[in-house]
Amino acid sequence: MKRPAYATDKVLKTFIKNALEEDIQDGDHSTLSTIPKDLKQSAKLLVKQDCILAGVELAEIIFKTFDKDLKVEVFIKDGKAAKVGDVALTVTGSARSILSTERLVLNCMQRMSGIATLTHDWDSRLVGTKTKLLDTRKTTPNFRVCEKWAVAIGGGTNHRYGLYDMIMLKDNHIDYNGSITNAVKMAKDYVKSTKKKLKIEVETRNLKEVKEAIKAKVDRIMLDNMSVSMMKQAVEMINGSCESEASGGITRDMLKEIASTGVTYISAGALTHSAENIDLSLKAVK
Repeated sequence: MKRPAYATDKVLKTFIKNALEEDIQDGDHSTLSTIPKDLKQSAKLLVKQDCILAGVELAEIIFKTFDKDLKVEVFIKDGKAAKVGDVALTVTGSARSILSTERLVLNCMQRMSGIATLTHDWDSRLVGTKTKLLDTRKTTPNFRVCEKWAVAIGGGTNHRYGLYDMIMLKDNHIDYNGSITNAVKMAKDYVKSTKKKLKIEVETRNLKEVKEAIKAKVDRIMLDNMSVSMMKQAVEMINGSCESEASGGITRDMLKEIASTGVTYISAGALTHSAENIDLSLKAVK
């Protein structure tokens, strides 16, 4: 699949540089002390748990960033199903380079594959509906690019990437400001004065707030921690005047029922904060 726009070369290079610096600092002394400088070897990335594989393209970038002479052969691409015993890729070149990048590659791919697998499972529950599955900003600091990329690989849709690319007026914004009406007016004035192209979303907690948000004319209304019956009433009130998003305490078992209300989106932090890592390993080819 095409790499998301936010996963730019610049962003990924910065992430990789910081991650390698954290791990290696003044040297991978285990490798430097035991592996000859000119030794060439190969390693295979072994799948040890059924999954939707993710992080393959990132692995290639990590290997090449560390050592441009490493050669990577990919057998299973991002977003494809992988089974126990499959070899996802092989990497050939400097044994030192392979060993020094092994853990970073595995950490990224194990985490990303876990998120992609969970997202794929949840998204499959929405097949046949018009509702799309969204992630949230409940991500690991400095690892967001990888986690959101994994959601996209798994078939989910990315919500806003950060605080800068959408205005979302949540409960605290509204409570600090006094009302949805006041907060939305100020947000619209801000967008106009700064000439930024930002959509405005408002979080609502009850039908009274939904009505106020509709009147304020926003781009999306979040239905936060509402019962399914209340969500259904809210969607009927919105009546297509803007997008709607169900959020708060979402579980896999609730997806179909929530989608039946007609909401545009369902957002779930669980996609990134509750996914379990997939077991992968990088083994020397003997």
